Amino acid sequence: MLAAVRSAAVLGVEAFDVTVEVDCTRGLPQWIIVGMPANSVKESRERVAAALGNAGITLPQRKITCNLAPADVAKTGTAFDLPIAVAVLVAFGIVPEDKVRNAVFLGELGLDGSVRPVRGVLSVARRLLQNGERRKLVLPRANVAEASLLRDLEMCAPASIGELVGWLSTGALPRAERTNGVTHDLPTTDFSDVVGQESAKRVLEIAAAGGHNVLLIGPPGAGKTMLARRLPSILPSLTEEESLEVTAIHSVAGLLNGSSSIAIARPFRAPHHSVSTAGLVGGGSSPRPGEVSLAHHGVLFLDELLEFPRHALEALRQPLEDGRVVIARASSVVAYPARFTLIAAMNPCPCGYYGAVTRPCVCSEADIHRYRSRLSGPLLDRIDLHLTLSAVPLRDLGAATSAERSEVVRGRVEEARTRQRTRYLDDPNASCNAQVSGRSLFSHLDAEARALLDSAAEALALSARAYHRVIKVARTIADLSHDERVGAAHAAEALRYRPSVLNRAPRVLSST
Repeated sequence: MLAAVRSAAVLGVEAFDVTVEVDCTRGLPQWIIVGMPANSVKESRERVAAALGNAGITLPQRKITCNLAPADVAKTGTAFDLPIAVAVLVAFGIVPEDKVRNAVFLGELGLDGSVRPVRGVLSVARRLLQNGERRKLVLPRANVAEASLLRDLEMCAPASIGELVGWLSTGALPRAERTNGVTHDLPTTDFSDVVGQESAKRVLEIAAAGGHNVLLIGPPGAGKTMLARRLPSILPSLTEEESLEVTAIHSVAGLLNGSSSIAIARPFRAPHHSVSTAGLVGGGSSPRPGEVSLAHHGVLFLDELLEFPRHALEALRQPLEDGRVVIARASSVVAYPARFTLIAAMNPCPCGYYGAVTRPCVCSEADIHRYRSRLSGPLLDRIDLHLTLSAVPLRDLGAATSAERSEVVRGRVEEARTRQRTRYLDDPNASCNAQVSGRSLFSHLDAEARALLDSAAEALALSARAYHRVIKVARTIADLSHDERVGAAHAAEALRYRPSVLNRAPRVLSST
């Protein structure tokens, strides 16, 4: 008998429909799985056979052929265990065919028959609702919290294959109770913890308000890492759609594991400088999202920037420009979203003390030039805000301060972001100034600002990309000042954070 059961798979972060077809015929008893299955899918025949046997279900000795359609797309993962088992049971007449017609099955089977969690459930659930299908999603109980984020989704969550067979044999599939799960922790650090560094705080406020990339240069102990780790505390909360996107990526990456549901705080990823290119931007033989995608709608912090492999840093060019990563393989092309704010920190020289007043630099000019040349011009051009820091005097560290708390700064940031979302309401790909075309902002400049930018662009030898990024930063500064037009003062401050070609040479770095 021939049976067909609906399932789904995930390519990148997008789900696609898969039909599991099973044919049971007379012949030498064996299991054959076709349809471009990976090894993890081929192994499901052993898991399914053991799970059904331990659930007390005895199958007749037949040749079982299983096809995963469409057969020209590679299938990976263990989520096909449950639909294969159900299709086999339907093919042998153990489960009525009409009971599974309006359901989509996902789940890994343990040898004891238990239904275990899988990755990418939220992506599958979103696809079901986007297609307008009123099918019930049968999934592991550990994935219920994740799928509960979609309010209109009908779910069923059996604990084991035996329990599912009992439901299918006697009646309709019961609806699973929705759960809220455990949300990601909100930031506990605060901007008021940072003593001094008012210029750096201003730069991070601009970056948070407009989604701009930042490069902090300074000696060890200047507070670069401390500042970067407090940036999430002033970022606006994720919108509902952004939360679903972030959670879907983390689900595909296997970071939920049933212990958390929706992400309400923007991601903050800080990979070690030994990370590989595939670990940073994604990839591998079976492509997986990298750190840039896990930081989607959040912050990617690269501490000790110049210690990262050169080829890994150069791979950041596409996501910084396009907001996504495209990974091409012989069998498929996978795209992952990667719209993040880059915060990078580096020392001015190998010893770290070039230009510092507290300790002399022991590096030669050649060492400094070689060290700084690890950062290419094209990558440097994609960073909007550059700031050189000096260490805070030790005598000031214990002094009483009245620094602004993060909630105060976040209030200004949220006001600026609200202004930008309203402005770009007709652009589905833009929610902040960093995501729009710089050319579209020319009409926002007054005459003085335009004249200043034109003269400064020539004097500082700015590229077209850098010129447009200065305009975007100036637009953000104007938003923080509640100004509808970008004036000369806003443009001048934006230019302060843009180094000229000459300023990229190490000999002009200063301690100020």
